[in-house]
Amino acid sequence: MKQQYFILVLAHSLHGRLRRIHIPHQVVYIVLVLAMVGGFSIFGFVSSYARMAWKVANYNSLRNEADQLRTRYQNLQKVVNQTNEQLASLEMFATEVSAAYGIKQKLEGPSDIASEGTLVPTFSESLDEYNYLRSSNLSRSSYSRRWHLNTRPNIWPVDGPLMSSFGERTDPFSGEGALHKGVDISAPIGTLVRATADGIITFADREGGYGRLVVIDHGNGFETYYAHLSRIDVIEGQEIRQGEFLGAVGASGRVTAPHLHYEVRIAKTPVNPYRYLMTSTPVQQVKAEFPF
Repeated sequence: MKQQYFILVLAHSLHGRLRRIHIPHQVVYIVLVLAMVGGFSIFGFVSSYARMAWKVANYNSLRNEADQLRTRYQNLQKVVNQTNEQLASLEMFATEVSAAYGIKQKLEGPSDIASEGTLVPTFSESLDEYNYLRSSNLSRSSYSRRWHLNTRPNIWPVDGPLMSSFGERTDPFSGEGALHKGVDISAPIGTLVRATADGIITFADREGGYGRLVVIDHGNGFETYYAHLSRIDVIEGQEIRQGEFLGAVGASGRVTAPHLHYEVRIAKTPVNPYRYLMTSTPVQQVKAEFPF
């Protein structure tokens, strides 16, 4: 039985010679099988490489995310530690204030404080201390006024000409008669405003037509009002001395031009501030350090 084979004919382009090569069927089949095996091997290698590259990229992404989470955790831990320290400081300060104002006769604690362990109070302990101080009707103003020497408003809050005097006048908005409860002192926006006497800040916020308003209680029924400010540099409950700055001239509230509206009240009743302004010369204008 003759073996089946393929004939491969090769022709020379110059000499025209023909050459026949006999290739058995088995050889062709073997070559095809090897080619298919090689193709599958190459495909498997490429697939494995692509899968490995995807896993590496995914791993790098997860590692970056883990690093970010670790950084956020460390930042949060720092914030928690700082909060705990502030809470401890606040609790200790509250205890000292309680003793200073006579709410507690002495600071609590054993002679051997080391036996107490950690000095950091719990949140509930700090909250209880705060509520105790709040319910004790602690009056800072009564204590601070012991050191107030200049309790009568007798300096100019700003330097400038009087725009409008105290008393009856025509309201610039309605055109009708109205009581002007203070005096208006003209000054550029940003001019710093001084407290005209020692006292305690009882109001520091916006108030209707007054705009940004600061009210100082000087004791003995005396109060002064500073209105239409461009900014407020004090807070309620703060002690202030004569000549210290409390804000800056502005045009907030119900105004037609920048100025300071200044009032003096006795037992909540407005009186003419000019009688107190006459006792001193105007202070020099002081420009604000920062734009409002």
